[in-house]
Amino acid sequence: MRPAVLDGELIDEQAIPRPRPHLIGRAIRARAEVVTVLGASTTAATTGRAGRRVLAVGWTTGQGVRSTARRAWRGMTHGVEREQVRLAELAGDREAVGKAAADLRDAKTERMKRLLELPRAVLGLAVLAAAVLGLLLVLLFAGAVVAQVTPGGTDWAGWWAGVGSVLAVVSTVLHVLVVVLGPVLAVPVLVYAAWREGQRAAEPPMWLLAPEDRPRDELITPSKVIVALRDLGIAPLRAALKEAGDAGAALLSPIAVAGCGVEVDVLLPSGVSTDQIQARRRRLAENLDRHEHELHITVSAARTVRLWIADSGALDEPIGPSPLVTDKAQRSHYRSGRAPWGLSLRGDPVAISLYQRHLLITGLSNQGKTAALRALALWLAFDVRVQFWIADLKGFGDWSMFSPLAEVLIEGPTDDHVIAATEMLERAVYEMDRRLQQGGQHDPLIVIVDEAQVAYLCPEIDDEKRPYGGAKNTSRFFMAARKIQNQGRAVDVLLHQGTQDPTNQNLPKLIREGAHIRASLVVGTEEQARMAVGDKAVDGGAAPHLLRQGLDKGALVVAGDGVDLPAGQVSTTIRTHFIDTEPAAQVARRAVERRRKRARGPAVTSGEPDHMAAIEAALRGETRVRTTVVLARLMEADAAAYEGWDLPRLTEVLTLAGAPPLKSSGVMYVVSERVLTARGEAS
Repeated sequence: MRPAVLDGELIDEQAIPRPRPHLIGRAIRARAEVVTVLGASTTAATTGRAGRRVLAVGWTTGQGVRSTARRAWRGMTHGVEREQVRLAELAGDREAVGKAAADLRDAKTERMKRLLELPRAVLGLAVLAAAVLGLLLVLLFAGAVVAQVTPGGTDWAGWWAGVGSVLAVVSTVLHVLVVVLGPVLAVPVLVYAAWREGQRAAEPPMWLLAPEDRPRDELITPSKVIVALRDLGIAPLRAALKEAGDAGAALLSPIAVAGCGVEVDVLLPSGVSTDQIQARRRRLAENLDRHEHELHITVSAARTVRLWIADSGALDEPIGPSPLVTDKAQRSHYRSGRAPWGLSLRGDPVAISLYQRHLLITGLSNQGKTAALRALALWLAFDVRVQFWIADLKGFGDWSMFSPLAEVLIEGPTDDHVIAATEMLERAVYEMDRRLQQGGQHDPLIVIVDEAQVAYLCPEIDDEKRPYGGAKNTSRFFMAARKIQNQGRAVDVLLHQGTQDPTNQNLPKLIREGAHIRASLVVGTEEQARMAVGDKAVDGGAAPHLLRQGLDKGALVVAGDGVDLPAGQVSTTIRTHFIDTEPAAQVARRAVERRRKRARGPAVTSGEPDHMAAIEAALRGETRVRTTVVLARLMEADAAAYEGWDLPRLTEVLTLAGAPPLKSSGVMYVVSERVLTARGEAS
């Protein structure tokens, strides 16, 4: 080994700090305590696991003994037939009761016949045993005779002594097998048989199983549903299921796969109501090893609840993009089409019809209300006949992509924006009245108010002391909304509202009940759920108040018309497709492009009147006039020429003439200066 050169520094012994003696001892003791605690915890964990296994085996064996005894008792007392009778009585089926009672009588008759034939069978066995014994004695006697007459054979006494010795050996062997080895061999066999029967009959409680042995996601089986119902804490239900025993599973329909879960109908016994089951939704879900939101309970028929049980974690997975985003050739038809909105809990696509239906969507803030409402409007935008008047009283740009699509677009949360939105609704009432008087077919006018609670809570009062907000007969916004809801659908003037955190103040009762389609995201209380979707829907199982805030964004409980509901149900739950702002803008641009391709040709021809002159006359010397007012004045002045006009037609004529309308605070105006300039250039 070659010597190496080390570069170092000599340090004085005092420069190196030395730990104090008592600290050294404390550190040594601490390490020893850590080793001791770790060893003790490992030993305790091993001991606890072994103890749980022993208890689990004992519990399973005991259940096997109980099951065997129960089966034996049922066999002796016609338990199967009696359970069929009780089950039929619970179901209230008189025909089934009569059939089960007849089966019980037949079983008793057959047993009586067997008992009467038993003495004859015993006598036959006795005769057979006597015959066998007689034959054996004859053979032994013949053997003795042969032994005597055979040279070198044994005598009579020796023969019977040999027979006695053989019988003694056989008796000893039988005694050892039965008395000594019998219990030793029988006990393990019986214990094993009881353990196997216990495994078949019941499962050990979860606390007896080691954590690694506990099932993570158990399959939903009839026995599991029965046990979950039995442990709900409803005394009549528990007594009925206990009395029915194994036959209780007949109260269930076949368990069917339904989307990302399973579905089963439960026929409740007499004395148990459906609302008792609905009130214990959380306990029932936990009995089924599910979270509360993974169990949905609806009333499918009288005394019958339908349980939809999701696969664990399935509802937390995304459902995929909307067809509006993925289908570049998307088309829509207001009258006959249906808007793709999302997926049902069964995983089936859900489409909604908006034809002549007022809509209300409510829920807590930031849960997807605007996105759900906007998705329907985006679908309608692909129908070139549909007109939009929109008031976004939040004003964060959620509806900005509708700027080229909407005749009116109001964006902002201030009182001035509420006033503009109120005037928009009142103009919609004017348009509705005009259509009612005129009759015939009209292009759909969709009036959308997002964050409508801002309008209902507005404290502003006009010059005539009439409030803009509130729910009185003098409240302008409220009365305009009520008039549209009362008569608008007949002439395709429809009101779509989005509001949050519903109360009687920010969402009046008459407005709630005037909507044909009522949808709710998560809300805070059952009272708010009833406000959102109605008492009938909540009593039938609708539970938007049980959705999870922040986790179930976009999940809607929908009641009313327009959606295909399952038979016997008054509501359904939809997981809506989420279309973010940028994808929504892309969809809106496609809708604009489609409208441009389908736009009408120039409105001014050689054989038609001078429309610009008529528009100038309709201005009546005013600086600027709303497009809706100009259109109404044109129809008043010359109904024959302008009866078929609408706002897009008026806008098109003005734009082609070089006098496009001016948008101010979300309202479209015809400007007198532009009209005069355009006419001067044309001349």
